[in-house]
Amino acid sequence: MAQDPASIPGAVADANLRIGDVARMVGTTPRTIRYYEEIGLLREGAERASGAHRLYSQGEVERLAEVMRLKELLGLSLEELKTLLAAEEARAEVRAQLRREDVVPERRRELLEEALGHLDRQLELVRRRSSEIARLQDELSETRKRVRRRIRELDARAADAFESARRPDQQAEPVR
Repeated sequence: MAQDPASIPGAVADANLRIGDVARMVGTTPRTIRYYEEIGLLREGAERASGAHRLYSQGEVERLAEVMRLKELLGLSLEELKTLLAAEEARAEVRAQLRREDVVPERRRELLEEALGHLDRQLELVRRRSSEIARLQDELSETRKRVRRRIRELDARAADAFESARRPDQQAEPVR
């Protein structure tokens, strides 16, 4: 299970952490972290000298923790996860622009419309996943009903057989 990055002994807010520490903090493996960097889910670190360890900032640890949370929570493919995260990054850029005081009202409206588009893409992914989960839930509920019905049918047949065996007057007369 992922830990709060600040809860790791020796970890401080701006500490640079090694990949093994980060993996333990978020509940994954160094190999997964490297793969996520390779496919673009996480940013690769700055160039480092040969043999030097890649160090991760608190911000990178938090991003990885969010990636892991979204993947687990939504069951997204890596491609869907990339789309979701790209929209989140775009929204962060829009927020940064909106915080500036020199943004004219017309541009502010454009930025808000842009943010709305990013939110719509994110919501579409979440809704699609939610719809798939609802379909699966319906299928499982229907299957459960059929299984319960079959159990009741078997129990009824067994009760009828038991009753027939118990009543001697209903047994066939022996052939002479």
